[in-house]
Amino acid sequence: MLKRKLVCVTGLPRAGSTLTCQLLAQHPEIYCNGMSSPLLPTLQAIRAHLSDNNFLLAQLDGEFETVYARLQRACRAFATAWWEETDCPVVVDKNRGWLSQVELALELDPEVKMVVCVRELGQILASIETQHQKTVWLDFPDNLASLSPYGRADALLGKKGVVGGPLRSLQGIQDMNQSHQQRMYFLVFEHLMLEPVPTMKDLFAWLGVGNYELDPENLVVQPGEADSFYRFKYRHRTYTKVKPPERHWVSPRIEAELRSNYQWYYELFYPGLIQS
Repeated sequence: MLKRKLVCVTGLPRAGSTLTCQLLAQHPEIYCNGMSSPLLPTLQAIRAHLSDNNFLLAQLDGEFETVYARLQRACRAFATAWWEETDCPVVVDKNRGWLSQVELALELDPEVKMVVCVRELGQILASIETQHQKTVWLDFPDNLASLSPYGRADALLGKKGVVGGPLRSLQGIQDMNQSHQQRMYFLVFEHLMLEPVPTMKDLFAWLGVGNYELDPENLVVQPGEADSFYRFKYRHRTYTKVKPPERHWVSPRIEAELRSNYQWYYELFYPGLIQS
């Protein structure tokens, strides 16, 4: 088991995960550098490699329980060493992939807690589209720049799209057992931006850390993501204060289709919009 409590920050893109990590890092009991972490894909790569390793497979056939326990200990030890430099009792790992890998997170820490960032879908797509209009001479990693705005929205919501992938993982949470669901805290972007102090106070309480009075007007700026390296057209930056963004314009057709095709999402997080 990990020596420290594990918190995974995950969820949808453009839904406040960068700001959430910045605010979590203000708390003296929480270690969070705010960067997207390679820990999960590394653990997945180890699992994939060893699952195809003939030597390991042969040993499993000989003494399954002993060898599997050895594998389990080794992976947990790798994760434990990941945060060896901090004395904070709580560590944060940020990666959208955790949303579909709850079982792995529970293997590392049976008491793991996941902060799942959500935002109104139209504003997620519009935020990406707004940034694209500012950087039309740069393409997306999946070559969406030559598509129409509707085509981009459709591709972003596809099964492997940057929005559609985690959105489907989020939908799958409804099929998890209740004990797994209880490990998740859904952080609504709009609530965080409008009321950062009470929202974070509730989150800190859920995480089980001490009371901390957040000052949203005086925040420590964290290093930004390597946006150009990841070929992100939208910036990930932190600021000295919480600044609610302006509402982006959304095509009425896209907005109507979102509320129809993803009614389950709006019923869970934005029930008032469905009725409007």
